[in-house]
Amino acid sequence: MPPEHEALLILTRQQFPELEGVDCVVEAILKGGSDRHYYRFEWAGEKHPPMVLMVYTMARRDNPKFVPATRRLAALGVNVPAIYAFDEQRLFVWLQDLGRDDLHAHGDEPWEQRRPLYEATLREAAKIHGVTAESLTAEEIAAMEPEFNEGMYEWEQNYFLEHFVHGHLGREADAQGEAHAALTQLRQRLAQLPRCLVHRDFQSQNVLMRDGSAWLVDYQGLRPGLAEYDLASLLFDPYVTMSRSERHDLLSYYAELRGLNLPELREVFYLCAAQRLMQALGAYANLYRNQGKTHFEQHIPAGVRNLSIVCEEAPELAPLLTLFT
Repeated sequence: MPPEHEALLILTRQQFPELEGVDCVVEAILKGGSDRHYYRFEWAGEKHPPMVLMVYTMARRDNPKFVPATRRLAALGVNVPAIYAFDEQRLFVWLQDLGRDDLHAHGDEPWEQRRPLYEATLREAAKIHGVTAESLTAEEIAAMEPEFNEGMYEWEQNYFLEHFVHGHLGREADAQGEAHAALTQLRQRLAQLPRCLVHRDFQSQNVLMRDGSAWLVDYQGLRPGLAEYDLASLLFDPYVTMSRSERHDLLSYYAELRGLNLPELREVFYLCAAQRLMQALGAYANLYRNQGKTHFEQHIPAGVRNLSIVCEEAPELAPLLTLFT
C-alpha cells in the first residue's frame, strides 16, 4: 500500500475506532477536473460497508460548500451520500460509498434502457428546482456560491472567449460584432428570469445509479440559477450522445413532472444550453492547455457539435457560430 494510502487509513481508523484491525483496501478514485481527491475504503467482511474519503483544499471557494450543500439537499429529500464524519481542520469528509455505476457508463445502451435512468435523474433535479430563490433567506443565499446573474453569465462567456476562442482556436473576436451583441442579449435575457436552486454541474458523471435510483454528487456549486441550465448540462452533456428526439422525450417528461409549459421551457432550455456549452468548452480548453489535464481535449469536438446544434435551433443564437465554426 502506498505511504499516502497508509496514512489516510490510519487517520480513518482514528476517526472510526471500531475499524481498528479490520483489513482494508484503499483505492484512489481518479476522475474529474477538480482539485479534490477521493479514496475508496473497502473493509473486509460484510459488517462494515465501504466508504469514500474526500480530501479537499481551500484553493477553490466552492470546496468548503460541499458539506452544507449535502445537508441542504438531504433535507429536501434529494438522494445524496450520507456524511459519516467531517474533520474541518484536516479538510476531510468521510462519505457513504454510492458505488461505481454512474449515468455516463450507460451511454452506449439502447434508449429504452437509458430513458428510465434519465427520468430518475430528472426526478432528483425537480426536488432541487422546486426551491425558488424567493423562498431563500439572505443568509442562506450568502452561504452558497454566487447566484447566476448577468455578471456571472458574462464571466462564463468571457471564460469561453479567453480559453476556447482565443486560447484554443487562436481567433480574435470582434468586440463590436454581431456575435458579441448576441452574447450581451443572451446574458441579459437569462438574468431577467426567475431563479431557483440549481446543481450547477449536472452532467452524467455526477449522477450515480443504485437500484434504479439516481444519486447526485459534486453539487458544491449549489446556488440560485435557472432550472434550464441544469437541464442543458444533462441533455447536452458532451460526455454522452443524445438525439434530438431523446432530448424532446426528457424535456417533455420534466415539463409534465413540474407542470410547466413545454414550449416556454424549450425556448429557455436552448438559451441555457448555449451558455452552459460555452462554459464547458472554456473549461475543457483551460484544463488541457493550462492545467495539464490533456484528456479533456477529447471532449471538445462533442462540445462544439452540441453548441452548433443549439445555435441552429435558436435563431437569436446564430451569430455565435462565427466565433467557433
